[in-house]
Amino acid sequence: MTRPRPHEHPACVTDAVLRAACKLTRTRASGPGGQHRNRVQTAVVLEHVPTGVKVTASERRRAVENEAVARSRLRLALAVQVRCDAADKPTPMWTSRSRGGRISVSPRHDDLARMIAEALDALAADDWDGSVTAGRLSTTQSQLVRLLALHAPALEVWNAERVARGLRRLSAR
Repeated sequence: MTRPRPHEHPACVTDAVLRAACKLTRTRASGPGGQHRNRVQTAVVLEHVPTGVKVTASERRRAVENEAVARSRLRLALAVQVRCDAADKPTPMWTSRSRGGRISVSPRHDDLARMIAEALDALAADDWDGSVTAGRLSTTQSQLVRLLALHAPALEVWNAERVARGLRRLSAR
């Protein structure tokens, strides 16, 4: 897979660009929910074709709502699974969400995936050294841990890299 240039992380593109790079499949959901759930194709499978990352959403009654949920899940999955070259300095989006070293983003906001992608890309560029990355992003290592803990698989990526280097696991308290 070719690596995108900095700031072109697939989790950071517009909805239209992301949708164009995806294959959408509608299917029936199984499980509780009665006749509506079993007869209507409201479940959505969204696959990001360039990376092969695939997510599903079936908990809503309408396909349009499930597609929005799937797109949000896809952004988070891409943020965790795809690494891009990191920029030398934080993006304007990062700067707007990080004031005085404190990172402020809601777990339900679309910027969460973008923030996680930027943090993990910077960590990867800095050989997973949290103190170096914190300096690069004008924050603290504990703020990076808190950010990545908002989506457990993101923190697990960093912890797996730390364990591979003989370092202890990090946890949000």
